[in-house]
Amino acid sequence: MACLLETPIRMSVLSEVTASSRHYVDRLFDPDPQKVLQGVIDMKNAVIGNNKQKANLIVLGAVPRLLYLLQQETSSTELKTECAVVLGSLAMGTENNVKSLLDCHIIPALLQGLLSPDLKFIEACLRCLRTIFTSPVTPEELLYTDATVIPHLMALLSRSRYTQEYICQIFSHCCKGPDHQTILFNHGAVQNIAHLLTSVSYKVRMQALKCFSVLAFENPQVSMTLVNVLVDGELLPQIFVKMLQRDKPIEMQLTSAKCLTYMCRAGAIRTDDSCIVLKTLPCLVRMCSKERLLEERVEGAETLAYLIEPDVELQRIASITDHLIAMLADYFKYPSSVSAITDIKRLDHDLKHAHELRQAAFKLYASLGANDEDIRKKVLQNAPDEILVVASSMLCNLLLEFSPSKEPILESGAVELLCGLTQSENPALRVNGIWALMNMAFQAEQKIKADILRSLSTEQLFRLLSDSDLNVLMKTLGLLRNLLSTRPHIDKIMSTHGKQIMQAVTLILEGEHNIEVKEQTLCILANIADGTTAKELIMTNDDILQKIKYYMGHSHVKLQLAAMFCISNLVWNEEEGSQERQDKLRDMGIVDILHKLSQSPDSNLCDKAKMALQQYLA
Repeated sequence: MACLLETPIRMSVLSEVTASSRHYVDRLFDPDPQKVLQGVIDMKNAVIGNNKQKANLIVLGAVPRLLYLLQQETSSTELKTECAVVLGSLAMGTENNVKSLLDCHIIPALLQGLLSPDLKFIEACLRCLRTIFTSPVTPEELLYTDATVIPHLMALLSRSRYTQEYICQIFSHCCKGPDHQTILFNHGAVQNIAHLLTSVSYKVRMQALKCFSVLAFENPQVSMTLVNVLVDGELLPQIFVKMLQRDKPIEMQLTSAKCLTYMCRAGAIRTDDSCIVLKTLPCLVRMCSKERLLEERVEGAETLAYLIEPDVELQRIASITDHLIAMLADYFKYPSSVSAITDIKRLDHDLKHAHELRQAAFKLYASLGANDEDIRKKVLQNAPDEILVVASSMLCNLLLEFSPSKEPILESGAVELLCGLTQSENPALRVNGIWALMNMAFQAEQKIKADILRSLSTEQLFRLLSDSDLNVLMKTLGLLRNLLSTRPHIDKIMSTHGKQIMQAVTLILEGEHNIEVKEQTLCILANIADGTTAKELIMTNDDILQKIKYYMGHSHVKLQLAAMFCISNLVWNEEEGSQERQDKLRDMGIVDILHKLSQSPDSNLCDKAKMALQQYLA
């Protein structure tokens, strides 16, 4: 059955396809095996570097026929090999090409081909499998479906340098998470791949190195094994150290540094070991230099952030190595000025990947300042204000609830850095610091909220609530509102900070502030009123109750609505103590005001008042 592309082909295109490419497919059905072989060879030459021709042949059904020929016992080994080469070339086209190949069940066919005794055919099958498995559209699980595949691939590692290169590349791309690490480890990946680090082929050494980096990541079992492996009389960590020396290719230096970093974080190498302090850390700092390519700078900064994150001594060493903190400021100075036309491609590339560069810098800044106040001060002092303003603005967006960047930034200690920004003399930095914290607190877990309150301190929170800059005040109120959301969180925070928060609310409602500030403050009260135990802090505070009553009768509808939210939460009859609260509010004259508001021309206000009155009737 022919495999078609997912998108329909227009008639004009189809006729063009038929005219230019049909003869290639027709020749695959010739009864003469020699003509079929020549047809496959001609097809191979036609598709090299030609994505349009690749798509045309897929549409015309070349893939099922090639797979049929590849699996036929009567096909010569040469024909099978050429079929595998053409399929590999088709896979090097677009992601849609790979999807079409997967739909035709190419992986089981190629894996079956690996049972052949012919090395050239095996290598062609592996090369095609490598191309398919390194595509982002291919599910890694397809490698692990048949339990006999991994041991067979391990056995093929000894056949040639090409089998070594391709199999290691397949393993490094398909090892995602502890389950895959365990499967590869249990089938002898460490022992089978270790000796490849001394191969004469650079590509083999490089792919073996990448294998070890994915195997060791967050895996104590693998890391503890690696640290004791001997290759030609040398321990593996010593080989990794040699591979990260300055005279080695950057890719090799970086991957070796990742291996040592992951082994260190997994507890297999001490943080004060000379291979970490004197070799790995300086290598990763070098990768952050502006002379490095963008991808290298991103990978270097992210790996360094991961290495130093839990260890204050490594943070101190990193902070004084090669002007790292000043170097990171360059991560925000993109694109660099260009004068020659030859730089345009790089400029376009840098712009597309700028987001990754900024995120990597944030992670490293956060790790540097995670445990030490002196380093945090150094990070704020060394970055010029204009860079910090841009950086913190970006961070506000990265910390939005739906952003994929939020978790890694939180994990790398951004809270302390942001709280430090709120103490800046520059109003723009205070705004961005508190704004980022506000985004961080939105729909956050209790632990994150507690970290924010602890790092910021109630004293600083009050200073921000009396800030002369309106934007700072509004964002601080937004932070408080986000902190006081979901009942368990409201009750927990109010049980420890309730007195101070109620004082702050009172001061703002009494002060000379605009409508938006007072509306936000009343919304905070409404959130407190939604707590189970927290609402008692309002009910026992007659001054606050009188203020809510006052704003119910205010001339501005926004303030009336916000005050109504408070009352609705206080009188809700399904909650314990609602009768006592309703009685107290009735005695204050709240019910009379609700009757008046139920006649309001504003439909929202009218509906809210009626809903509150229903709580009294239920």
